Amino acid sequence: MSAATTTSTAPTSADRLRQVGVTLAEVFCVVGTLVGVGVIGTRVEESSGGALAADATYVAPAGPAFSIWSVIYAGLLGYTVWQWLPGQATDRRHRSIGWLAAVSMVLNAAWLLVTQQSWLWASVVVIIALWATLVVLVLRLQEHPSYGTPETVLVDGTFGLYLGWVSVATFANIVATVSASGVDLDGTAGVVVALVVLAVVAALGTWLARRLGGRWAVAAAIAWGLAWLAWGRLTDEPSSALVALGAIAAAVVVVTATARVRTRRTA
Repeated sequence: MSAATTTSTAPTSADRLRQVGVTLAEVFCVVGTLVGVGVIGTRVEESSGGALAADATYVAPAGPAFSIWSVIYAGLLGYTVWQWLPGQATDRRHRSIGWLAAVSMVLNAAWLLVTQQSWLWASVVVIIALWATLVVLVLRLQEHPSYGTPETVLVDGTFGLYLGWVSVATFANIVATVSASGVDLDGTAGVVVALVVLAVVAALGTWLARRLGGRWAVAAAIAWGLAWLAWGRLTDEPSSALVALGAIAAAVVVVTATARVRTRRTA
């Protein structure tokens, strides 16, 4: 690691406190995950009366989409270990994102815990806060460029996927909550709402591409969620070829926008 990536030669008490905070947040995140997957609680798709199941609304991604969490959780664990390695405590990147990473893990666990209680509107507040935290975190990664491939893959890759997936999950969460609150989102109304949501996701993905310098991890996670949303509407209830087409189109928009930003950066 070059000297340009550090601000001091020896870790301060604040650095150590941050490392411990990240580690404790990771432990809490693991506990929340065990609850969410049903090891010590009820699986997310079965909690809240099934409101968050893959067939609950037109904008719910199919079940296999959630396998992306395995990659994200592995990355968060890797990041927690990485930030303890020699030289990382004083790294500018870790100093700028450490507490944000910790907050994101706590919010993630909190979301899983509130959905266990069927507090759907609370889950909306939590996931929006999580999304905002991740946006700020990745913006700081942009301000402090990676200094090597391992750093890029582990840190930028993990938090990019995290942000991209949460960008899709936030809207799925909001629509599921509105539907569970008694608003009729079946039939034509549900399709119209889904198409509007997909247009917003496409616009949001385009904005993220431009604001964050065209990060492929973010685009890949958004496209992943949208692709499985499309698959769900073609193979499961509620079915809608129109919504599936809209999801595919939104994914193409986000990937194309990211590619254009990348092309401009390398031109």
